[in-house]
Amino acid sequence: MSTSPYSPPLQALRIIATGVALPPGKVESSALDHKLGKTAGYVEQRSGIKYRFHASENASQAELAAAALHDALERHAIDPLSIDLLISASAVAYQALPCTAIHILKAARLAPGTAGFDINSSCVSFISALQVASGLLNTGSYKRIAIVSADIASRGIDWEHEESSLIFGDGAACAIVERGDGSSRILGSLVEMYPSGSELCEIRAGGTRCNPRAGMEDADFLFHMQGKKLFRHASSIIEGYFQRLLDQSKLTLSDIATVVPHQASHLSLEHMRKRLHVSNDVLIDIYRHHGNQVSASIPSALHEAMITGRFNAGEPVMLIGTAAGLTLAGMIILP
Repeated sequence: MSTSPYSPPLQALRIIATGVALPPGKVESSALDHKLGKTAGYVEQRSGIKYRFHASENASQAELAAAALHDALERHAIDPLSIDLLISASAVAYQALPCTAIHILKAARLAPGTAGFDINSSCVSFISALQVASGLLNTGSYKRIAIVSADIASRGIDWEHEESSLIFGDGAACAIVERGDGSSRILGSLVEMYPSGSELCEIRAGGTRCNPRAGMEDADFLFHMQGKKLFRHASSIIEGYFQRLLDQSKLTLSDIATVVPHQASHLSLEHMRKRLHVSNDVLIDIYRHHGNQVSASIPSALHEAMITGRFNAGEPVMLIGTAAGLTLAGMIILP
Protein backbone atom coordinates (compact mmCIF):
# COMPACT_ATOMS: atom_id res chain seq x y z
CA MET A 1 0.00 0.00 0.00
CA SER A 2 1.37 3.43 -0.92
CA THR A 3 1.49 6.06 1.77
CA SER A 4 -0.59 9.15 1.13
CA PRO A 5 1.44 12.37 0.92
CA TYR A 6 -1.34 14.12 2.82
CA SER A 7 -0.35 15.12 6.34
CA PRO A 8 -3.32 16.40 8.36
CA PRO A 9 -2.87 19.56 10.40
CA LEU A 10 -2.41 19.30 14.14
CA GLN A 11 -5.82 19.45 15.79
CA ALA A 12 -6.45 20.73 19.26
CA LEU A 13 -8.16 18.15 21.46
CA ARG A 14 -8.22 17.93 25.24
CA ILE A 15 -9.59 14.94 27.13
CA ILE A 16 -10.90 16.44 30.34
CA ALA A 17 -12.59 13.42 31.91
CA THR A 18 -13.06 9.66 31.62
CA GLY A 19 -15.39 7.23 33.33
CA VAL A 20 -16.33 3.57 33.20
CA ALA A 21 -19.18 1.26 34.13
CA LEU A 22 -19.37 -2.49 34.53
CA PRO A 23 -22.39 -4.75 35.01
CA PRO A 24 -22.53 -6.46 38.42
CA GLY A 25 -22.13 -9.98 37.03
CA LYS A 26 -18.51 -10.96 37.65
CA VAL A 27 -17.70 -14.18 35.77
CA GLU A 28 -14.63 -16.05 36.96
CA SER A 29 -12.87 -18.29 34.47
CA SER A 30 -13.21 -21.06 37.05
CA ALA A 31 -17.01 -20.73 36.74
CA LEU A 32 -16.74 -21.12 32.98
CA ASP A 33 -14.66 -24.27 33.49
CA HIS A 34 -17.69 -25.75 35.26
CA LYS A 35 -20.24 -24.32 32.77
CA LEU A 36 -18.40 -25.72 29.78
CA GLY A 37 -17.41 -29.02 31.36
CA LYS A 38 -13.67 -28.28 31.29
CA THR A 39 -10.94 -29.20 33.75
CA ALA A 40 -10.00 -26.64 36.41
CA GLY A 41 -7.84 -23.84 35.00
CA TYR A 42 -8.65 -24.63 31.36
CA VAL A 43 -10.50 -21.39 30.50
CA GLU A 44 -7.97 -19.10 32.17
CA GLN A 45 -5.09 -20.82 30.41
CA ARG A 46 -6.82 -20.68 27.02
CA SER A 47 -8.23 -17.16 27.29
CA GLY A 48 -5.66 -15.40 29.48
CA ILE A 49 -8.52 -13.98 31.57
CA LYS A 50 -9.03 -14.38 35.32
CA TYR A 51 -12.49 -12.81 35.27
CA ARG A 52 -14.74 -10.63 33.16
CA PHE A 53 -18.19 -9.06 33.63
CA HIS A 54 -21.40 -10.16 31.92
CA ALA A 55 -24.68 -8.27 32.06
CA SER A 56 -27.96 -9.98 32.91
CA GLU A 57 -30.29 -10.94 30.07
CA ASN A 58 -32.56 -7.93 30.68
CA ALA A 59 -29.87 -5.33 31.41
CA SER A 60 -29.92 -2.19 29.27
CA GLN A 61 -26.93 -1.24 27.12
CA ALA A 62 -28.16 2.38 27.14
CA GLU A 63 -28.28 2.46 30.95
CA LEU A 64 -24.80 0.96 31.15
CA ALA A 65 -23.57 3.67 28.77
CA ALA A 66 -25.29 6.37 30.83
CA ALA A 67 -23.61 5.02 33.99
CA ALA A 68 -20.17 5.45 32.37
CA LEU A 69 -21.12 8.99 31.31
CA HIS A 70 -22.28 9.84 34.83
CA ASP A 71 -19.05 8.39 36.26
CA ALA A 72 -16.99 10.73 34.05
CA LEU A 73 -19.12 13.74 35.01
CA GLU A 74 -18.99 12.99 38.73
CA ARG A 75 -15.28 12.16 38.92
CA HIS A 76 -14.42 15.58 37.49
CA ALA A 77 -17.37 17.63 38.81
CA ILE A 78 -18.57 18.52 35.30
CA ASP A 79 -21.98 20.10 34.85
CA PRO A 80 -24.11 17.73 32.70
CA LEU A 81 -25.70 20.77 31.05
CA SER A 82 -22.28 21.77 29.66
CA ILE A 83 -22.31 18.78 27.27
CA ASP A 84 -23.55 20.02 23.90
CA LEU A 85 -22.98 16.85 21.83
CA LEU A 86 -23.32 13.16 22.68
CA ILE A 87 -21.65 10.58 20.43
CA SER A 88 -22.41 6.89 20.86
CA ALA A 89 -19.40 4.93 19.60
CA SER A 90 -20.49 1.33 20.04
CA ALA A 91 -20.00 -1.74 17.87
CA VAL A 92 -23.54 -3.08 18.26
CA ALA A 93 -26.56 -0.76 18.37
CA TYR A 94 -29.18 -0.78 21.11
CA GLN A 95 -31.74 -1.30 18.34
CA ALA A 96 -31.91 -0.69 14.59
CA LEU A 97 -33.84 2.60 14.89
CA PRO A 98 -33.61 5.16 16.37
CA CYS A 99 -29.91 5.64 17.02
CA THR A 100 -28.28 4.45 20.23
CA ALA A 101 -27.36 8.02 21.23
CA ILE A 102 -31.01 8.91 21.78
CA HIS A 103 -31.45 5.94 24.12
CA ILE A 104 -28.36 6.97 26.09
CA LEU A 105 -29.67 10.54 26.28
CA LYS A 106 -32.97 9.19 27.61
CA ALA A 107 -31.13 7.34 30.40
CA ALA A 108 -28.61 10.10 31.16
CA ARG A 109 -28.68 13.35 33.10
CA LEU A 110 -28.13 15.49 30.03
CA ALA A 111 -30.43 18.23 28.82
CA PRO A 112 -33.28 17.26 26.45
CA GLY A 113 -32.44 18.71 23.07
CA THR A 114 -28.74 17.79 23.32
CA ALA A 115 -27.36 16.92 19.88
CA GLY A 116 -26.23 13.37 19.24
CA PHE A 117 -25.50 10.62 16.76
CA ASP A 118 -23.87 7.19 16.42
CA ILE A 119 -20.48 6.21 15.01
CA ASN A 120 -19.69 2.57 14.35
CA SER A 121 -16.38 1.13 13.26
CA SER A 122 -16.65 -1.95 15.48
CA CYS A 123 -13.96 -2.29 18.15
CA VAL A 124 -12.21 0.95 17.12
CA SER A 125 -15.36 3.10 17.16
CA PHE A 126 -13.95 5.23 19.97
CA ILE A 127 -10.94 6.29 17.87
CA SER A 128 -13.23 7.16 14.95
CA ALA A 129 -15.40 9.20 17.31
CA LEU A 130 -12.36 11.10 18.59
CA GLN A 131 -11.46 11.98 15.00
CA VAL A 132 -14.95 13.34 14.32
CA ALA A 133 -15.15 15.14 17.67
CA SER A 134 -11.82 16.84 17.02
CA GLY A 135 -13.01 18.14 13.66
CA LEU A 136 -16.25 19.47 15.14
CA LEU A 137 -14.49 21.12 18.08
CA ASN A 138 -11.96 22.79 15.81
CA THR A 139 -14.67 24.25 13.58
CA GLY A 140 -16.37 25.67 16.66
CA SER A 141 -19.54 23.67 16.04
CA TYR A 142 -19.49 22.33 19.61
CA LYS A 143 -17.60 23.17 22.79
CA ARG A 144 -17.80 20.05 24.94
CA ILE A 145 -18.49 16.53 23.62
CA ALA A 146 -19.20 13.29 25.47
CA ILE A 147 -18.16 10.10 23.66
CA VAL A 148 -19.62 6.89 25.10
CA SER A 149 -18.79 3.33 24.04
CA ALA A 150 -20.89 0.48 25.45
CA ASP A 151 -21.24 -3.11 24.36
CA ILE A 152 -22.94 -6.13 25.89
CA ALA A 153 -20.91 -8.71 24.02
CA SER A 154 -22.22 -11.58 26.15
CA ARG A 155 -25.57 -11.35 24.31
CA GLY A 156 -23.91 -12.52 21.11
CA ILE A 157 -21.68 -15.31 22.45
CA ASP A 158 -21.95 -18.64 20.66
CA TRP A 159 -21.10 -21.04 23.48
CA GLU A 160 -20.55 -23.79 20.93
CA HIS A 161 -17.59 -21.84 19.53
CA GLU A 162 -14.86 -22.13 22.12
CA GLU A 163 -12.34 -19.77 20.52
CA SER A 164 -14.56 -16.69 20.81
CA SER A 165 -16.84 -17.63 23.71
CA LEU A 166 -14.12 -17.37 26.35
CA ILE A 167 -12.77 -13.88 25.66
CA PHE A 168 -15.65 -11.40 25.82
CA GLY A 169 -16.66 -9.11 28.65
CA ASP A 170 -19.33 -6.42 28.88
CA GLY A 171 -18.77 -2.80 29.84
CA ALA A 172 -18.96 0.87 28.98
CA ALA A 173 -16.58 3.80 29.03
CA CYS A 174 -16.83 7.53 28.41
CA ALA A 175 -14.47 10.35 27.54
CA ILE A 176 -15.42 14.02 27.65
CA VAL A 177 -13.45 16.22 25.28
CA GLU A 178 -13.12 19.88 24.39
CA ARG A 179 -10.85 21.93 22.18
CA GLY A 180 -8.74 23.44 24.95
CA ASP A 181 -6.00 25.99 24.30
CA GLY A 182 -4.18 23.89 21.69
CA SER A 183 -1.41 22.59 23.95
CA SER A 184 -3.26 19.26 24.04
CA ARG A 185 -3.70 17.97 20.51
CA ILE A 186 -3.76 15.10 18.05
CA LEU A 187 -0.32 14.52 16.54
CA GLY A 188 -1.40 11.80 14.13
CA SER A 189 -4.48 9.79 13.25
CA LEU A 190 -4.84 6.97 10.74
CA VAL A 191 -7.65 4.58 9.79
CA GLU A 192 -7.26 1.84 7.16
CA MET A 193 -9.81 -0.77 6.02
CA TYR A 194 -9.06 -4.09 4.31
CA PRO A 195 -12.35 -5.64 3.10
CA SER A 196 -10.66 -8.95 2.27
CA GLY A 197 -11.18 -9.66 5.99
CA SER A 198 -14.86 -8.66 6.08
CA GLU A 199 -16.16 -12.17 6.80
CA LEU A 200 -13.57 -13.13 9.41
CA CYS A 201 -15.37 -11.38 12.25
CA GLU A 202 -19.10 -10.68 11.99
CA ILE A 203 -22.66 -10.71 13.28
CA ARG A 204 -24.79 -11.20 10.19
CA ALA A 205 -28.21 -10.17 11.51
CA GLY A 206 -29.41 -6.83 12.80
CA GLY A 207 -29.52 -4.96 9.51
CA THR A 208 -31.02 -5.45 6.08
CA ARG A 209 -28.88 -8.47 5.18
CA CYS A 210 -30.50 -11.06 7.46
CA ASN A 211 -34.06 -10.43 8.60
CA PRO A 212 -37.47 -12.17 8.52
CA ARG A 213 -38.12 -11.15 4.92
CA ALA A 214 -34.65 -11.76 3.50
CA GLY A 215 -34.26 -14.91 5.55
CA MET A 216 -32.31 -15.60 8.71
CA GLU A 217 -31.33 -18.21 11.26
CA ASP A 218 -30.83 -17.90 15.01
CA ALA A 219 -27.07 -18.24 14.49
CA ASP A 220 -27.07 -15.04 12.42
CA PHE A 221 -27.58 -13.09 15.65
CA LEU A 222 -24.47 -14.57 17.26
CA PHE A 223 -20.85 -13.49 16.96
CA HIS A 224 -18.74 -15.45 14.48
CA MET A 225 -14.96 -15.23 14.29
CA GLN A 226 -12.34 -17.11 12.32
CA GLY A 227 -9.71 -16.31 14.89
CA LYS A 228 -6.60 -17.84 13.37
CA LYS A 229 -7.24 -16.34 9.93
CA LEU A 230 -8.09 -12.97 11.48
CA PHE A 231 -4.94 -12.96 13.61
CA ARG A 232 -2.74 -13.89 10.62
CA HIS A 233 -4.34 -11.21 8.45
CA ALA A 234 -3.97 -8.50 11.11
CA SER A 235 -0.41 -9.59 11.95
CA SER A 236 0.63 -9.35 8.31
CA ILE A 237 -0.26 -5.64 8.08
CA ILE A 238 -0.08 -4.23 11.60
CA GLU A 239 3.67 -3.57 11.64
CA GLY A 240 3.59 -1.46 8.47
CA TYR A 241 0.50 0.32 9.73
CA PHE A 242 2.16 0.98 13.10
CA GLN A 243 5.10 2.62 11.33
CA ARG A 244 2.85 4.72 9.08
CA LEU A 245 1.05 6.07 12.14
CA LEU A 246 4.36 6.97 13.80
CA ASP A 247 5.64 8.57 10.59
CA GLN A 248 2.52 10.71 10.30
CA SER A 249 3.03 12.01 13.83
CA LYS A 250 6.78 12.51 13.20
CA LEU A 251 7.60 10.40 16.25
CA THR A 252 9.40 7.15 17.00
CA LEU A 253 8.23 4.43 19.37
CA SER A 254 10.70 5.65 21.99
CA ASP A 255 8.83 8.97 22.05
CA ILE A 256 5.55 7.29 23.05
CA ALA A 257 5.00 7.36 26.80
CA THR A 258 1.89 5.18 26.87
CA VAL A 259 0.28 2.76 24.41
CA VAL A 260 -3.47 2.18 24.88
CA PRO A 261 -4.41 -0.83 22.71
CA HIS A 262 -7.67 -2.58 22.00
CA GLN A 263 -7.77 -5.48 24.45
CA ALA A 264 -8.61 -7.98 21.71
CA SER A 265 -6.94 -11.08 23.14
CA HIS A 266 -3.89 -12.14 25.11
CA LEU A 267 -2.26 -13.16 21.80
CA SER A 268 -2.74 -9.70 20.29
CA LEU A 269 -1.25 -8.02 23.35
CA GLU A 270 1.65 -10.45 23.32
CA HIS A 271 2.21 -9.67 19.62
CA MET A 272 2.39 -5.99 20.49
CA ARG A 273 4.94 -6.65 23.20
CA LYS A 274 7.18 -8.93 21.16
CA ARG A 275 6.78 -8.02 17.47
CA LEU A 276 6.15 -4.29 17.85
CA HIS A 277 8.58 -4.01 20.79
CA VAL A 278 6.18 -2.25 23.17
CA SER A 279 7.44 -2.66 26.73
CA ASN A 280 5.22 -3.67 29.66
CA ASP A 281 5.68 -0.34 31.44
CA VAL A 282 4.38 1.50 28.35
CA LEU A 283 1.51 -0.85 27.45
CA ILE A 284 -1.88 -0.55 29.17
CA ASP A 285 -3.14 -4.10 29.74
CA ILE A 286 -6.50 -4.59 31.50
CA TYR A 287 -7.41 -7.71 29.57
CA ARG A 288 -6.95 -10.19 32.43
CA HIS A 289 -9.75 -8.58 34.45
CA HIS A 290 -12.03 -7.32 31.66
CA GLY A 291 -11.60 -9.50 28.60
CA ASN A 292 -12.43 -8.09 25.19
CA GLN A 293 -15.09 -5.40 25.75
CA VAL A 294 -15.43 -4.65 22.03
CA SER A 295 -15.87 -0.86 21.53
CA ALA A 296 -15.57 -0.19 25.28
CA SER A 297 -12.12 -1.80 25.34
CA ILE A 298 -10.00 1.17 24.19
CA PRO A 299 -11.73 3.89 26.26
CA SER A 300 -11.70 1.59 29.32
CA ALA A 301 -7.94 1.14 28.88
CA LEU A 302 -7.63 4.91 28.40
CA HIS A 303 -9.44 5.43 31.71
CA GLU A 304 -6.95 3.04 33.34
CA ALA A 305 -4.11 5.17 31.94
CA MET A 306 -5.74 8.31 33.33
CA ILE A 307 -6.28 7.00 36.87
CA THR A 308 -2.83 5.37 37.12
CA GLY A 309 -0.88 8.49 36.14
CA ARG A 310 0.05 7.38 32.61
CA PHE A 311 -1.75 10.14 30.69
CA ASN A 312 0.37 13.19 31.38
CA ALA A 313 0.80 16.61 29.79
CA GLY A 314 3.54 16.67 27.16
CA GLU A 315 3.93 12.87 27.01
CA PRO A 316 2.55 11.34 23.76
CA VAL A 317 -0.08 8.61 24.12
CA MET A 318 -0.98 6.18 21.33
CA LEU A 319 -4.44 4.63 20.97
CA ILE A 320 -4.41 1.67 18.57
CA GLY A 321 -6.53 -1.30 17.61
CA THR A 322 -7.80 -3.69 15.00
CA ALA A 323 -11.47 -4.38 14.38
CA ALA A 324 -13.90 -6.31 12.22
CA GLY A 325 -13.70 -5.31 8.62
CA LEU A 326 -10.65 -5.69 8.78
CA THR A 327 -10.15 -2.19 10.16
CA LEU A 328 -7.02 -0.69 11.72
CA ALA A 329 -7.23 2.58 13.62
CA GLY A 330 -4.78 4.58 15.64
CA MET A 331 -4.29 8.02 17.08
CA ILE A 332 -1.38 9.71 18.85
CA ILE A 333 -2.44 12.35 21.33
CA LEU A 334 -0.39 14.88 23.26
CA PRO A 335 -2.31 15.26 26.56
